[in-house]
Amino acid sequence: MIWFRLFFEFFKIGLFTFGGGYVIVTLLKEKFVDQYHWIEEDEMLDLVAIAQSVCESTPGPIAVNFATFVGASQKGFLGAVVATLGVIIAPFFIIVLISSILNHFMENKYVARFLKGLKPVIIALILSSGCILLFKALGYQSIKAFKFSFEALIIIISLYLISFIYKFIFKHSMNSIAFILISAGLGILVCSLFNMA
Repeated sequence: MIWFRLFFEFFKIGLFTFGGGYVIVTLLKEKFVDQYHWIEEDEMLDLVAIAQSVCESTPGPIAVNFATFVGASQKGFLGAVVATLGVIIAPFFIIVLISSILNHFMENKYVARFLKGLKPVIIALILSSGCILLFKALGYQSIKAFKFSFEALIIIISLYLISFIYKFIFKHSMNSIAFILISAGLGILVCSLFNMA
């Protein structure tokens, strides 16, 4: 039964997720942290961070890495294979289908309206995931167990300022890998300073 559930749950996520990796974070949390309790929330957040930093340039690294991790945690290597296949099969066939009829498909006014209607939902899901990650970084666990992290706030503000200054000077956004490395350096520096006090 677990084999079918691994495949089917990730198949549904792969089939119904529009908008990329960050849209999927909320769905993954609801299904695998809250409903099935297959992984802890901290593990999920760490996995999202690792998937984004290590595989930043590959398509869908969050979904694929998450499926592989959850599958492996439940049933080892074969569980990882089953969950990963589940999450990639539906998007693969959808992309093959769309690419074969792309020109005609995009000219259809109903398809264009459908895609236009999806944009606000995708933005809302990305914002929701971003807020969850932000609150967790700032120390939110629950209403009763909230411990504010000044270190995280300083790092977030510093990153925003560095990004703003870089964009102002060089007229384009900073490379994601450089941004992640700066964030790691800031984490080491700020947390070291706070622990010295």
